Amino acid sequence: MDLLATYWWVIIIILFLFAGLKTINQGFIGVVTMFGSYRRVLRPGLNFLIPFFEQIYRKVSIQNRSVEMEFQAVTADQANVYFKSMLLYAVQNAEEETIKKVAFKFLSERDLMQALTRTIEGTIRSFVATKRQAEILGLRKEIVEYVKEQIDHLLEEWGYHLLDLQINDITFDKAIMDSMSRVVASNNLKAAAENEGQALLITKTKSAEAEGNAIKIAAEAERTAAQLRGQGVALFREEVARGMSQAAEQMKQANLDTNVILFSMWTEAIKNFAEVGKGNIIFLDGSSESMQRNMQQIMAMMQQQTNNRGSQNLGQN
Repeated sequence: MDLLATYWWVIIIILFLFAGLKTINQGFIGVVTMFGSYRRVLRPGLNFLIPFFEQIYRKVSIQNRSVEMEFQAVTADQANVYFKSMLLYAVQNAEEETIKKVAFKFLSERDLMQALTRTIEGTIRSFVATKRQAEILGLRKEIVEYVKEQIDHLLEEWGYHLLDLQINDITFDKAIMDSMSRVVASNNLKAAAENEGQALLITKTKSAEAEGNAIKIAAEAERTAAQLRGQGVALFREEVARGMSQAAEQMKQANLDTNVILFSMWTEAIKNFAEVGKGNIIFLDGSSESMQRNMQQIMAMMQQQTNNRGSQNLGQN
């Protein structure tokens, strides 16, 4: 007790010192006032204040902050547009002058948020008021760029800067949305009909081309077949004539009548008609005059062929 009575002032000093120790968390900066006037800023960590004189007026967050906004605007053609957006902002920097702006520009954080959201809403509304309803859906990027351009200077005066503004949703009144849905459905049906018509046209065109190619191929094949058949008949006749000529020469050398060859050919032809022909009856003139006339015609044909062959031999000599 005597010790406490002697060193009581030491205990008071220790309590006084402990009362002046203050901790500032990471991501915050403390603003110190004395007798209501700005004094200095405190950085994150352990700091010392003059007890009973200096006070921490506010702890300013230098972290990124976000807020969601929903508001309505009216286009130039009197259509109501409803926006849902997300705002990302932060303190401009951690310098002392910037922190002083942030700490003393608004009475509270709530007042700052109210002023910030109302400013952005007003900027977007002024932009939308110059556009027509049909243009709005395609102007998200333009709206964001316009807002940033308009409020960047204002936010700098408050000690903040805009990091990002995202417009998540743009909607219209139900009647307008239903009308837009009908237009989209109509356009889809029209596009589907056009695609179907084009597909049908392509199918018919391909079919016509295939049919034309088939006809062309068939015609080429028929022409080739006819040509081959003609060549075959010509070769056949040539071989027959050559064989008959050889047989006639041999029979002349043997002193035999060449009319036997013609009669044999005539009978072979009649036999072939009977075997190959599809009918059951063959009409022939069986008189001696008819046979003699046929013989004379065949002999004349053979004589003409012999004369032609002799002329060719003379020409070669």
